[in-house]
Amino acid sequence: MTTIDEQLVKYLADAHSIEEQALQQLRGAPQASGDSDIAAIFRDHLTETEGHERAIRGRLEAHGASASKVKDLLMRVGGAGFLLFARAQPDTPGKLVAHAYSYEHLELAAYELLIRVAERARDAETVREAQRIRDEEQAMGERLAASFDAAVAASLRELSPDDLREQLRKYLADAHAIEAQAIQLLEQAPESAGDPELARAYAKHLEETRGHQRLVEQRLDALGGDPSSLKDTAMRAGGLSWGAFFESHPDTPGKLAAFAYAFEHLEIAAYEELKRVAQRVDDGDTVRVADEILAEERAAATSLARSFDRAAAAALDAVGVS
Repeated sequence: MTTIDEQLVKYLADAHSIEEQALQQLRGAPQASGDSDIAAIFRDHLTETEGHERAIRGRLEAHGASASKVKDLLMRVGGAGFLLFARAQPDTPGKLVAHAYSYEHLELAAYELLIRVAERARDAETVREAQRIRDEEQAMGERLAASFDAAVAASLRELSPDDLREQLRKYLADAHAIEAQAIQLLEQAPESAGDPELARAYAKHLEETRGHQRLVEQRLDALGGDPSSLKDTAMRAGGLSWGAFFESHPDTPGKLAAFAYAFEHLEIAAYEELKRVAQRVDDGDTVRVADEILAEERAAATSLARSFDRAAAAALDAVGVS
């Protein structure tokens, strides 16, 4: 049996680890952004994130606890690895903004769940701090969304018209690989949802996602490209590793909802950027496909956001909080 106070401390420790990874990413992001305005967005949010880390550390101390050194170290290593990945890509600014947009929504989801646990624990100060931080993460996500045009422009700045068409095929192959990972995650999600309504939502979006992958395949075929088997395999392996991660945590329903919400926003960013590349080569069919998929990804993200109450309750039930 776990008490609500013990679970609150665990959620605070998780939030602190997430902020540690965010700090690691944000310290290197301005230099990799390829655009002065995007760099300024990252620098401003670094200052905010330093405040988030201090606030969460303060709430842990108020509960007589401290951050998890192991979790924090792992998350810092993950943040450094993400920057290396982004810098290794030819379209670094686009990849950086897309993944940062997803990460902001992982943080947002984590704080939504933390708020609900803190409310149940009657910890008003943690509720206030988590709401404040959540609002700043939301605002950062909106600033990143407003920078998609600039990120794509910075990614494609040096390319000729012929190179742009090849880049469009690469963006489509990336979208196909992302859908492969989404399918891998969603195939496992209903069993781990901890709530029948959540399970139905995951199953519904799985069918939509299979349809998205078929649409992307059709556009690749029309443009003389094909999916990258290497990328697809790597992304499916990522989906499998997420399954193992969820199985190792007793509060799976909450973690699953947060990760699924973040992944929806990775997909949203990927299709927003794909659409902009397609517009540059005057490929109206790919623009229409991107818009069609975006509508369903946004609807799925909205559905997940509305499920946070259920996810938090299912997560607490899973660990035996009465």
